[in-house]
Amino acid sequence: MKFIVALAFLAVALAAPQGDQKPIEIVSSNSEMNADGSYSFAYESADGTKVSESGNQKQVGPKPEDIGTVSKGSYSFTNPDGVVLTVNWVADENGFQATGDHLPTPPPMPEHVVKMLADLKAAGLL
Repeated sequence: MKFIVALAFLAVALAAPQGDQKPIEIVSSNSEMNADGSYSFAYESADGTKVSESGNQKQVGPKPEDIGTVSKGSYSFTNPDGVVLTVNWVADENGFQATGDHLPTPPPMPEHVVKMLADLKAAGLL
């Protein structure tokens, strides 16, 4: 119960106004929606934030009704240190995949693991 009360106080504190922040102006915006289900939109704000996205319908399974939306896009913003960060992403049948120079990447797979996987594949076990 104490945890719930503490969580409620935290939610109220986070919802409080954060000083004298004025809305950021949108300097450009466009969007398009087509009858075939494809779409695109983009906007840029006065603080340099840029967002773009496009998508279309794609057959993702064996049945005619197995249709999904495949999307790709990017966004960029300036961090507090003045560095512009950009994220490019794709969302498709393989899930959401984001890339960016500032995003962490997994370390390279150790050679012994690469060899073991190759051996298992050659043996027909993978």
